[in-house]
Amino acid sequence: MKLVSLLPADTYTVVNKSIITEEDKKNIISLYEPIIGPLAISLYFTFLRDLKLTEFISKDYTHHHLMTFMKSSLDVIKLARESLEGVGLLKSFFKEGEPNSYVYELFSPLSAKEFFQNPILNITLYNNIGKKEYELIKLEFALPSIDLKEYEEITKELNATFKPSCVVEPFETKEKNTLGLKLESQIDFDLVLSSMPKGLLKESALNKKNRELLEQLAFIYDLDTLKIVELLRIVVTEKGAFDKEELRKKARKYYAYNNNGALPTLVYRTQPEYLKTPEGNTNPLAQIIYMFENTTPYDFLKMKNKGANPTSRDLRLLETLLVDLNLQPAVVNVLIDYVLKKNNNKLNTAFVETIAGQWKRCKVETASEAMELAKKENTKYSKKIDNKKTRKEEPVWFNQEFTKEEMTEEEIAELEEMFKKYR
Repeated sequence: MKLVSLLPADTYTVVNKSIITEEDKKNIISLYEPIIGPLAISLYFTFLRDLKLTEFISKDYTHHHLMTFMKSSLDVIKLARESLEGVGLLKSFFKEGEPNSYVYELFSPLSAKEFFQNPILNITLYNNIGKKEYELIKLEFALPSIDLKEYEEITKELNATFKPSCVVEPFETKEKNTLGLKLESQIDFDLVLSSMPKGLLKESALNKKNRELLEQLAFIYDLDTLKIVELLRIVVTEKGAFDKEELRKKARKYYAYNNNGALPTLVYRTQPEYLKTPEGNTNPLAQIIYMFENTTPYDFLKMKNKGANPTSRDLRLLETLLVDLNLQPAVVNVLIDYVLKKNNNKLNTAFVETIAGQWKRCKVETASEAMELAKKENTKYSKKIDNKKTRKEEPVWFNQEFTKEEMTEEEIAELEEMFKKYR
C-alpha cells in the first residue's frame, strides 16, 4: 500500500455511504469506543457533522479544520482514522495533487446482534473492558421476552387493509451499508478444496460470507490452511456444507488444547484504550510510557531480542502473564524490560512469575503503576542487601530526572532504539 504524508493543507470530502440512525450512534459509543477509543469516535462524529446530517456529500475541508475541531495533531488524527478503517466504519481514498485530496466514505456500524456474532469484535470488546463491563453491555442490548401463550394474534394482512389505486415506477433509494472488517487473507482456499476428499465439501460452501468467517477464525485462533482443512473435515454436513457454530466450537477447543486452556492468545494485543495515558506530554518518560502502551508484548520482546522472534518458551511465559495472571499488555512490557535489566538479559520464569504475582495482587493495570511499583521494590531490595547498584543494572526510566544530560551514551542509544518505531 502506498505511503502518504498527510499535511494540514490537504483537502478532504466526506461521502455518506449509509443511513446512520440514532441506534447506530448508540452502538458506536457502547460497542466500538471501548475498542478504538474516544478520539476515533470523535473523528467519526466530526465527519458526520461535516455532512450536515442531511447531505450525502460534504463540501471540501482541509485537514487543518479537523485539527482545529479535535484539538489534536495530524499524527493523532491519522491514527484515529486508521482505527475507524480497521473496524469497518470508514473507507479512505487518496489523490495526489497540489494540495493532495482525500475522500472519506462513512459507513454504519454493525447492529448489536451482528457485533456480538462477530468473533473478532466480540472477543476484542471482552478483552478491552473485562467480564464485568462486558456483561453489563450485553444486558443493555438483550431483547426482553414477553409470554404470549394466552394471547391470540389478530394482525390484519396488507391486502385486507389497503387496495391499490395506481402503479408507481420503482426507483433506487439510499440504503443502510456496513463495511465489515478487512483482514489480510491467510488461507489458501484452492488448497482447502483440493485437500478435502472428493465430493465431501461443495465449492458453493466456500461463498464470500463463509470465507470471511474462516479468515476471522484463522486470525483469532492462529490457524493455517491445513488446520482449517482438518477442522472442516470434522464439521462437514451430509449436504456438503459445514456447520458454522460447530466450527467455531472446534476452533476454540483446538486453540485451548494447544495453549493450556488459554483463549485466545493475547501476545499480539496492545494496552486497552481505557487504560492508556492521555496524550500531550512529550518528555522522554512519556514517550517510554507511550511505547509500553502501544507495543504488543510479542513485538516488545522481539525488539529486545534485536529483531529475533521470541522463543516458544518465552511465548509460553507471555501467555502465562497475559492469560493465567490476566496482566495488561503494557504491564507485561514493563515487567519484561525490568527483568531483562535486573537479570542480565535473561527471562527467568520463576523470577518473572514472582514479580508478576505481586503486581497482580497489587492490582497493577497501567504502565505508570507498574513502573512506580518496580522502582519502589528495587529501592527496598537495594537497601536490604546494602549494596549500591549501578545504573547499568536498572531500566533507564528509573532515573527520576530523566534528561539527556543525566544519561549515559548507552542509555541514550537504548532510548533511540526504543523510539525508532514511533517516529
